[in-house]
Amino acid sequence: MSELITAELVDLDLSAATKDAAARSLAERMVAAHRVTDLDGFLADVSAREAQMPTGLDGGIGIPHCRSEHVNAPTLAFGRSAAGIDFGAADGPADLVFLIAAPAGADDDHLTILSGLARRLMDPEFTAALRAGRDPAAVAALIRGEEPAEEPAAEEEGTAPEAETETAEAAGSVPFRIVAVTSCPTGIAHTYMAAESLAAAGRAEGVEVTVETQGSGGFKKLDPAVIAAADAVIWAHDVEVRERTRFRGKPLVDVGVKAGINRPAELIAEARRKAERGEIAAVSEADGGKDSGDGDADRSGADHAHFGVRLRTYLMSGVSYMVPFVAAGGLLIALSFAIGGYETASAKSVADHFVWGEADSWAALLNQIGSAAFAFLVPVLAGYIAYGMADRPALVPGFVGGSIALTVNAGFLGGLVAGLLAGAVVMAIQRVPVTATLRGIMPVLVIPLIASAVVGFLMFIVVGKPIASLQNALTDWLNGLSGSNAVILGVVLGLMMCFDMGGPLNKVAYAFAVGGLADPTDGSLKVMAAVMAAGMVPPLAMALATTVRKKLFTKTERENGRAAWVLGASFITEGAIPFAAADPLRVIPSVMAGGAVTGALSMAFGATLRAPHGGVFVVPLIGEPFLYLLAIAAGTLVATALVVLLKGARRAAPDPAGAAGASGSGDSRVPVVA
Repeated sequence: MSELITAELVDLDLSAATKDAAARSLAERMVAAHRVTDLDGFLADVSAREAQMPTGLDGGIGIPHCRSEHVNAPTLAFGRSAAGIDFGAADGPADLVFLIAAPAGADDDHLTILSGLARRLMDPEFTAALRAGRDPAAVAALIRGEEPAEEPAAEEEGTAPEAETETAEAAGSVPFRIVAVTSCPTGIAHTYMAAESLAAAGRAEGVEVTVETQGSGGFKKLDPAVIAAADAVIWAHDVEVRERTRFRGKPLVDVGVKAGINRPAELIAEARRKAERGEIAAVSEADGGKDSGDGDADRSGADHAHFGVRLRTYLMSGVSYMVPFVAAGGLLIALSFAIGGYETASAKSVADHFVWGEADSWAALLNQIGSAAFAFLVPVLAGYIAYGMADRPALVPGFVGGSIALTVNAGFLGGLVAGLLAGAVVMAIQRVPVTATLRGIMPVLVIPLIASAVVGFLMFIVVGKPIASLQNALTDWLNGLSGSNAVILGVVLGLMMCFDMGGPLNKVAYAFAVGGLADPTDGSLKVMAAVMAAGMVPPLAMALATTVRKKLFTKTERENGRAAWVLGASFITEGAIPFAAADPLRVIPSVMAGGAVTGALSMAFGATLRAPHGGVFVVPLIGEPFLYLLAIAAGTLVATALVVLLKGARRAAPDPAGAAGASGSGDSRVPVVA
């Protein structure tokens, strides 16, 4: 294996004034050393990497780097600048410049050397020795690790020193534990520097930090037991964290990789504060995460999952970004109706006519602000479905397709299709090989331009009108619902709202309901009412159950039950999740039965709702409010009765371990039936 750096690759008097000139000067040394085969092609790859994110680091360090097909051996060139060169660091120009070149298929041994160098750059004594060096050969040897740089003793990556841990445990205290993931687009330098920076800050703070580096050579997963024992999680990444669901249920600090390098102590402090407040992050299978800017970020395991799983993930991405627009716009519109009546919707523009002392003017103002927010529903849905599929380059064609869906009256369904089309088109373009000179402009110019044109053509000319016809047919069907058909739809929606309590099925039912509010009809308003009513049942049922049969629940569950009253009344279905997690076989079927009853009764009573959220606090905006509340009460009583019955049967069943009655609802075993 050739040496990573030699004296010929060291320039102690780098005279370049710009980062491009510095990269060229050092790259020319690589060409002369026969490490780089094509100077311009390699520099184009360096420039494309630099365009994703500046490579300057605090402390006067510039570390341009890339993986390139024009590199035949992992190579490092070092330059020292007296005047300093701007690499985009917050604290000013860099005087130490490292140009790292890795082949497209670098082996693990070389990547280990490169990652070791990245960690050593976090050592002030090492960088001081580089600034003081006078002989290129000695500096090269120092960088290779052949001369001591007063490095700290080797430890397991990111773990606290064993002696310190033993001392803390001997003193009767367990250190605060953090698990971290670091990654960058190239996976060579920033990934490992952030890992070392977090580990060092943890040692200084007396915090046990264990880091998983997701670099170019793959990654070694953290032990599940280490994750389970952790008090908090830090993600310092610029590409998506792989297998992210391992970290569910923990307080999470989610930042870019440079934050992990430059302010690790702040991240650790923030993680501790979130843990103290009990903030639990919602981590889905593929949230999107940080992207690399070129749309070619690692997509975790999601891309290799079953198509149905990936499709659900894409749709959930769009729905999750759409919900805040729904809540803000819908509640503003609902409030305007409460103040000025339904005729407020036909009021003149407040830009032309507004009287400060008239309630009708204020109602019209709220209505028009809410309507402006609602106008974004379909474009945001489409844009972020596309984003979930192909990252940032897909946003523009997604938003354009969503806007066209509104133009051709394709509505909510048109937005779904536009988002999927935009994501698919961008993914197809990203698979087309391009020259190195085009890579830097692909994500900001070429991909949005071509994809927007293709999606626009498809939406205007090919699929827009058929989808609009289907949307109209769906609207007519909802308006014509009556009798048993309406009741059956209410049952289905109620079951979906209560099955996973905030999960994919819940969100699909909710999105179906709020999609109808963009162009409200009597049928769509009935659907919205049934969905919100059913969604209130799980937390209300668990609150009532913990009140009437306290002995069936643990002390913690009884405390959660008191909070569930407010959560249920506010239409926050997630308030029942702690109960379902502790005893899913009894809680989930019970609340699904209650939700089905409520959904069916709401549809049978003809209750309507114009607000997409709010629970009991928007009852004045509900058609048939007393019957609506009766439907919620009936479903809550059914769910409560079933939960009490099932838990009581479990409690009465013989328990050979003698633990019956002591474990509360945390024991999810099915009772033995003779």
